[in-house]
Amino acid sequence: MIYVNIVRFFCALIFAFLVACAPAQAERRVALVIGNSAYKNAPRLANPVNDAGLVGGMFRNAGFDTVEIRLDLNASEMRRSLREFAARTRDADMAVIYYAGHGIELDGSNYLVPTDAMLETDGDVLDETIALDRALYAVEPAKQLRLVILDACRDNPFAKTMKRTLASRAIGGGLAKVEPTSPNTMIAFAAKAGSTASDGDSRNSPFAVALTDHLPKPGLDLRKAFGFVRDDVLKKTGNKQEPYVYGSLGGSDVPLVPARPAAAAGPQANPQDSIRKDYELALQAGLREAWEAFLQTYPDGFYANLARVQLKKIAAEEDRTAATEKARLAEQEKARLATERAQKAELDKAAAAAKAAEEARVAAERAKQIEQAKAEAAERDRKAAEAAAAKSLAEKQAIEKAAAEAAAKQAAEKKAADAESRKVAALAPPPSAPPPGDLAKSLQSELRRVGCLTPAIEGEWSSAAQRSLTLFNKYAGTQFDVKLASVDALDALKAKPGRVCPLVCNFGFKADGDQCVKITCRAGYHVGDDNECEKVQEKKPVATRDDSRKRDQDRKDADSAAPKSQASGQMVCNGAGCRPVGKGCRLGTTKLNIGVTVTTEICN
Repeated sequence: MIYVNIVRFFCALIFAFLVACAPAQAERRVALVIGNSAYKNAPRLANPVNDAGLVGGMFRNAGFDTVEIRLDLNASEMRRSLREFAARTRDADMAVIYYAGHGIELDGSNYLVPTDAMLETDGDVLDETIALDRALYAVEPAKQLRLVILDACRDNPFAKTMKRTLASRAIGGGLAKVEPTSPNTMIAFAAKAGSTASDGDSRNSPFAVALTDHLPKPGLDLRKAFGFVRDDVLKKTGNKQEPYVYGSLGGSDVPLVPARPAAAAGPQANPQDSIRKDYELALQAGLREAWEAFLQTYPDGFYANLARVQLKKIAAEEDRTAATEKARLAEQEKARLATERAQKAELDKAAAAAKAAEEARVAAERAKQIEQAKAEAAERDRKAAEAAAAKSLAEKQAIEKAAAEAAAKQAAEKKAADAESRKVAALAPPPSAPPPGDLAKSLQSELRRVGCLTPAIEGEWSSAAQRSLTLFNKYAGTQFDVKLASVDALDALKAKPGRVCPLVCNFGFKADGDQCVKITCRAGYHVGDDNECEKVQEKKPVATRDDSRKRDQDRKDADSAAPKSQASGQMVCNGAGCRPVGKGCRLGTTKLNIGVTVTTEICN
């Protein structure tokens, strides 16, 4: 029995060494993921554990050399995890810490809250929480990038119930602004300093989902990736939550995942291959210690679920072995008592114990068979899933290869066509420019076609033609030299399909297509100053000062005149005086014998 335990120990040790140390040979990028949900002295948070699993899987799929996921840690466990992670960052180029859970700000400093924190007073923050500076210290040895991501800006219940020992001590609702002092260090908050973040309505927070969407994009600079994260979270939260990044990087791009080679030949490696190989190693070992080491390295995912099935199978076998041994010992005790002719009570007790042990053995055997069947079914499902994945990957690679070949062929054909075009262009004689007179006429003809020239076409480049080209430059947005008739201007004019300069008509006329037509107004309307029909306004007569004087004079003359005849109203005058014209008579002129014409009364 001792020999078997020693063999098991060494097998598990060898497996754990293979799982943990094989990637360490090229360890460059390391990550620590912490998710605290099960708080003992505050309501449970729904998403941090889920977010930690999602982000940790993202780091693994991104090819990180070491990814450690720790869930629901108390204060001592958090300190130990950060201390161990700091040791791993010494040989790393890139170190990342992701923390999801409660955080608190005290007097401008930020602290991460473990699951066992009570925080009855503000002074307890220093003793029961982990300062953010401790996380920054853990990533500091990394050579290229030091990144801390805090999904810890939730509305903190501790801050509401905490007693203040100093009235002047400030406790914020979110986290405080941070300015890292180390170079190439970034701190990403789920929400801007002083504000809180939302867990969302789904299994994961909007911030965690956005991180996994953008951070692992190959070749994408982190600053731009976090910009995309900000845009996504603002959109999903209705502009209520704005992620923020503090710190700075140099001028070179710093992607979380290196860009893929431009011309990658051959099939791409499946990121699950390393996990599958470790799973098969544990399956060959078939030991509890091997599966526990596997789950410690890969706590989530398809192969982790298969590993738990194998652990249940081993546990059932162990239970069966223990029950069988107990039943054997019970039978031996019963036989011994019967041989020694013990008392009936002792014999009955031994018989009952033996019966119970046998029943337990049978139950354990049955449970072992059930777990054995589950493990066999899981293995069949695993092989089927791996075969389907391999087939899908092969089909995808075939499609990508065909697309790459088609693109290469198209590029080669285009390159050959361009070379042929350049060859033909080199052999063809250059186009000769038209004579200056013909060029001026052609240019004026085109200017008239696009509505920019109104005078007659001339054989020389006149001032009117220059003004027309100025109008074309204005409305077409060109900058041709108006003093010269150029081939470039002619080509630009020919490229215009229709009118460029607007049609300008004289007063009383309006544009109708390419012609000016006279404006006709209906009765009572005339063309106004704005060249539109408007109603004619009636003008009232206005008496002038001269008219008033004339009326006064006429009135005086009438008053001083003799009374008019009732017959005709005419008067006749002679040397004896004036009298009314008689009835039936009228005034007229007559010529005397001496040649003088006088006015006299003429009767019928």
